[in-house]
Amino acid sequence: MRRDVFQAIADPIRRDIIALVANEKMTVSEIAKKFAVSRPAISKHLRILRECGVIEIEQKGRERFCHIQPKNLIPAFLWIEQYRALWEERLDSFESYLIQLQSKKKDNE
Repeated sequence: MRRDVFQAIADPIRRDIIALVANEKMTVSEIAKKFAVSRPAISKHLRILRECGVIEIEQKGRERFCHIQPKNLIPAFLWIEQYRALWEERLDSFESYLIQLQSKKKDNE
């Protein structure tokens, strides 16, 4: 099965794992301790992240260390970035609407 970065970021647990290993290398055990799901479930998430190329798992002795492969997140970043201006415009418009509502409410009081 071909996996891509969008599958990696589709799940909230995987996004949390990415955030954890973005700051430092962590063992599989250290990662598993951060979540209220089973270790096999974490191993499955890690496998998907590895298959997507988002993390690399390095064996050192008995430990397996996970670390981020940030360049492989670039396609998702670029895809999301193209919509940033659109969402900022909509949020600014919504904020203006809320300010108008507050102003009308004050005028009616």
